[in-house]
Amino acid sequence: MRAYIIEDEPLGLNRLIKLLEEIDPKIQVIGHAETIKSSVWWLQNNAQPDLIFMDIELADGQCFEIFKQVQIMAPVIFTTSYDEYALHAFKVNSLDYLLKPVRKDDLTRSLQKYQHLQSHFGQQSMSLQLEALLTDLQQRDRQVSNYRNRFLVKQGQRLLTIETQEIAWFNADGKIVFMMTWGGQRHMMDYTLDQLERLVDPNMFYRANRSFILNIKSIRTIHPYFNGKLKLTLHPAPEETEVVVSKEKSNNFKSWLGK
Repeated sequence: MRAYIIEDEPLGLNRLIKLLEEIDPKIQVIGHAETIKSSVWWLQNNAQPDLIFMDIELADGQCFEIFKQVQIMAPVIFTTSYDEYALHAFKVNSLDYLLKPVRKDDLTRSLQKYQHLQSHFGQQSMSLQLEALLTDLQQRDRQVSNYRNRFLVKQGQRLLTIETQEIAWFNADGKIVFMMTWGGQRHMMDYTLDQLERLVDPNMFYRANRSFILNIKSIRTIHPYFNGKLKLTLHPAPEETEVVVSKEKSNNFKSWLGK
């Protein structure tokens, strides 16, 4: 397999090359580019690779500009550091994404998915799926431009920025609202839950009840509860607090999970 990488971060590029070598030494990385301009030049002047890895955010703009300037027939696996809005689009359109820093098991699954699609549907079908994916991604890019990528919180005498993708859930404890990160760090916030609900991407966060807004990745298990309610197990787990979705919201919640 001949792979081409479009990535503007040297650490990310080297990590991806190393992981590809570990997973399958027969994968040949035939080149890489760091910008839209250099990517377009290479693709216009070389034979199409078998597979392209493409970072969404490049030094000179978003990778979608590449597709406007050159026809890409090879299937693409996108990588992203923070554009969580894209994740749903990748899932429904059958190609894949890698969230940076790239993990070996995620990369392995992406390569297996590519090989499965290639063997069952061929190059033309994969190209059509890529076209549908790009359309969906560009629409979502416009839709989520007003959602917050990060929040500013106070820690002692310092101010910290917390990326939205690092937040597992928001919780209102009385009149005080906290965020919980994946690393188990709890930070007080200067927002109400109603305000936060409007600031985060509804594809990734859900208002479970009056006390919690949940990142979809924080939900580990869902249990039937009394009177048609749903009881959720989260990670990280809230201390001494049950997270329950009401009977009235249960169908909407399950529909959101299945998007």
